[in-house]
Amino acid sequence: MSDDHSLGGKIRQTLIGKPRNIKDPTLFHKLALIPILAWIGLGADGLSSASYGPEEAFKTLGQHTYLAVFLAVATALTVFIISYAYSRIIEYFPSGGGGYIVATKTLGEKAGVVSGAALLVDYVLTITVSIVACGDAVFSFLPLSFQQFKIPFEIFAIIFLVILNLRGIRESVTFLAPIFIVFVLTHIVLIGYGIISHIPQIGPVVQSVQTGFKGGLVTLGAGGMLLLFLRAFSMGGGTFTGIEAVSNGLQIMREPRVHNGKRTMIYLSVSLAVTAGGILICYLLFNVRPIEGRTLNAVLAGDLFGKWSFGPILAAITIFSEGALLLVAAQTGFVDGPRVMANMAVDYWFPHRFASLSARFTIQNGVMMMGGAAILLILYSRGAIMTLVVMYSINVFLTFSLSEFGMSRFFIKNRKTESHWKKHLPVHLTGLFVCFTVLIITTIEKFPVGGWLTLVITSIVIALCYLTKAHYNKVRGGVRELDELLLTIPTKGPVNTNPLNPKEMTAIQLVTGYNGFGIHTFLSIIRSFRGLYKNFIFVSVAEVDVGSFHGSDAVSCLESATCDALRKYVELARKLGYPAEFQYDLGTDVVETASRMIEGIIVKYPNSTVFAGQSVFRQPSFIHRILHNETAFAIQQELRWKGITTVILPVRINI
Repeated sequence: MSDDHSLGGKIRQTLIGKPRNIKDPTLFHKLALIPILAWIGLGADGLSSASYGPEEAFKTLGQHTYLAVFLAVATALTVFIISYAYSRIIEYFPSGGGGYIVATKTLGEKAGVVSGAALLVDYVLTITVSIVACGDAVFSFLPLSFQQFKIPFEIFAIIFLVILNLRGIRESVTFLAPIFIVFVLTHIVLIGYGIISHIPQIGPVVQSVQTGFKGGLVTLGAGGMLLLFLRAFSMGGGTFTGIEAVSNGLQIMREPRVHNGKRTMIYLSVSLAVTAGGILICYLLFNVRPIEGRTLNAVLAGDLFGKWSFGPILAAITIFSEGALLLVAAQTGFVDGPRVMANMAVDYWFPHRFASLSARFTIQNGVMMMGGAAILLILYSRGAIMTLVVMYSINVFLTFSLSEFGMSRFFIKNRKTESHWKKHLPVHLTGLFVCFTVLIITTIEKFPVGGWLTLVITSIVIALCYLTKAHYNKVRGGVRELDELLLTIPTKGPVNTNPLNPKEMTAIQLVTGYNGFGIHTFLSIIRSFRGLYKNFIFVSVAEVDVGSFHGSDAVSCLESATCDALRKYVELARKLGYPAEFQYDLGTDVVETASRMIEGIIVKYPNSTVFAGQSVFRQPSFIHRILHNETAFAIQQELRWKGITTVILPVRINI
């Protein structure tokens, strides 16, 4: 019984969906997002930060709420500066990858791994902060006795998003789109009516701000007021998280990617600047003050709509839409986090399994890890938004700063070849100054009250990345020794051009690329079973992972490379006197695809034995099991269950 027909397989298929057809020429087009859907899937993080970023900034002002006007202007201006700078990054790095790719290409791999690790921690915090803020918003309208159910609700929400993302990005975004639309409509009413209703009182409001400002100069002094403003701005730094999401997730955009990516960035920047800045102004206009068990936005909605006949209902819908949108915002972490992890896995900073795609073309391992890490953070923080917000936003400004520094360096270095460098350089230098300033202030302000934990976690991730890369480099060094010894193996005698005889003993060898590893396994079969096998069939699965799935052209290139490698094995075998041929197929699951292919071959060549090579280390440990898949053993287990003889031959790696 196949896995798809088992009880577990049926449950999995019901929750996640049926496998996609990799040979469908329109597959990538079907999976890619148009700008509106990308705005929902990638922009919800930024837009939803209006639910907690402005609140934390406003609370920090204390009695000096008159500074909210300047805070609103600074927030909107910062959003536009960073967004415009990232629009330039989209132009010059259309393959996506955002901060990790930009830092790697412009500053080197060391800066790249710092940026990538910072992004990963930030995306885990994006999920956690969004879900906890969602819980706070939802439970703001419930009795205090219900607070005991908040953490279980938040954990369930993460599990729900994990399942939704395992189905596919487009499916998850489409499912969550109505929530996004309700949020936008209700907040247009909230901010629009809140400001318009105070136009007749604009004079007294301006007078109040002027009076407060003069009083602040007397009580705090210019320096003290500036420090208070900068502290409030840094505490609201979570508002700016998510701006980089479009650049990071450009791979999922529909063609033309650059045009659609820049359009999505405009949607994101305008909506975020208006919403965050507008809410800060409304806090000031309505003199909003904290109430236990309720968010400031809940208080604002209650004050604003309280006198309407259907006001309580509209207020409830507005705040519940915030809570629901925060659920959508966590989606950004599930979309971009696994992609950053996959890009790093392609470069060997992470175990390669994190670059693998599932049958639904989702980065399954990355989604699972992001969800698990977010649950651990919720349990650590006990669902306290303040604990998480303190940890939040440090890393995003670290990534912003590295990206802006990298782009500034790029234009300075290439000013002779880039005709528009004078136009772009000031943008990135301004972005660098703003982001680096906020990074320093945010780190200083948040470090002693919990921000240190973010830096510790990020440092641990960076250290693990370096250990992983060092191990892979050692293994690649050992494999290169095999390549140097065996890729130029001498052959003599006439080439065997005979067709394969189905009645003869046949060796089916699983290979991955033409390399010393595969040649070593081939020669081991000849040496260990001298004269037994008369035919050789080389089988390979062209694994479609994040590194190869960028569109139909990339998949075609993968097929071509796989065929070229297999032809070399056939040529070698025939030069050594053996009839040989090859077969291949595309797949995301190597075990399932290889097993299916071999079953078909066995029907035609019943006297066959399957062979595969497996790396053997002098002192194996659990680290080797994490960093190296045991595909050969998994295929052997699958084929043994089907009654097909499979032999694993050891290939020693001297490290």
